[in-house]
Amino acid sequence: MHYFACMNLDTYHCSVNPATGFFEFYSEGPNGKIKKVVSYQQLQDDIYGMQRFNLCFGDWDEGSRCPNDASVTNNGDVLKVLATVAGTVITFTDKYPGCLIQAEGSTSSRTRLYQMKMKNYWEEIKGFFNVKGYFQGSWEVFRLDRNYEAFVVSRK
Repeated sequence: MHYFACMNLDTYHCSVNPATGFFEFYSEGPNGKIKKVVSYQQLQDDIYGMQRFNLCFGDWDEGSRCPNDASVTNNGDVLKVLATVAGTVITFTDKYPGCLIQAEGSTSSRTRLYQMKMKNYWEEIKGFFNVKGYFQGSWEVFRLDRNYEAFVVSRK
């Protein structure tokens, strides 16, 4: 698993489930060991002539057999979890270098959380990725002073 080495962020061990193609790892904290899953779902419409994939992330829901992006774990490891998810983006774009990855929180507060973490590590992120934000109906080059509804990234 790749990670942003220059950020010195701790990540969980993450592997790809050969049966589903999902990235899987376990969050560990005061609420126990919780299975997390990241999947990349191809979207119908391309942007800028590039294939686009939605990053779907959440706690594994055994009943629906898919990630539950509305769950709240509160395991005290949000940075480690998000760093692990970021590592899956690098791994996925290593395999599919000409694609866009779209990310949006299941709520506006989660989208803001993702954006705040992106701002904290912006110098490192911009070295790996081209980033655009969705603002007032269109995609624009990511700016630190805007609150976006969604993001797309592509590898540099």
